[in-house]
Amino acid sequence: MERLFIFNISNTRNLLFLFSSYKKKIYAETIQFYLILLLKNSQLRLLKLKEDLNHILSGCIKENRCSQEQLYNLHSSKMFGICLRYSKDYDTAKDILQEGFIKVFENIKQFSSKGSIEGWIRRIIINTALERFRKQKNIILVDTIPDVIEEEIDDRDPEMSMNEMMKMIQTLPDQYRLVFNLYVFEEMTHKEIAAELGIAEGTSKSDLSRARMILRHKITEKKQKVAKVW
Repeated sequence: MERLFIFNISNTRNLLFLFSSYKKKIYAETIQFYLILLLKNSQLRLLKLKEDLNHILSGCIKENRCSQEQLYNLHSSKMFGICLRYSKDYDTAKDILQEGFIKVFENIKQFSSKGSIEGWIRRIIINTALERFRKQKNIILVDTIPDVIEEEIDDRDPEMSMNEMMKMIQTLPDQYRLVFNLYVFEEMTHKEIAAELGIAEGTSKSDLSRARMILRHKITEKKQKVAKVW
């Protein structure tokens, strides 16, 4: 009787183990099923978005106003943020955005489907901003700015919001602002920036260093004001 009891307990443990393993297998299969389902749904959504975008681009090529409005609504918000970084004020940024999208619609036939439409629009917007400052011929030469001590400065501050940093960037002298944007946000080299703006490579490096110093000074001033309030 005792042996039978032990045997039954052993069987129960084996059954519990098997049941536990079976549950784990079911859970794993269920999770796998939902992951596959999510992946398929995600792929379908991406395919739908691609089809919708192709339809919009086809409409823009045909100069369909509705398609142009859709493309504008899809990308204008992000592009306006870029315009603000390259501008001194809100109104100038609006002008650059408008001019930029006019060029987008005029040259939409040149867009290659191999690349990203967002990246293509971004490049046009940036070129529009640069062309605007070239035409105005109001880029301040580095030689007209008093010398400052050259040093490596980290212009990033985790306590500053993007909106606050944007406003500070807008206050930079034109050439400093352009160099700072092209180097930090567009990740261009000083050689590329020099070619883009028609300045010496050394000037680009100096402008970036001074732009960072000005921003660091403004950040320090702001922190001191906040500290006084508290």
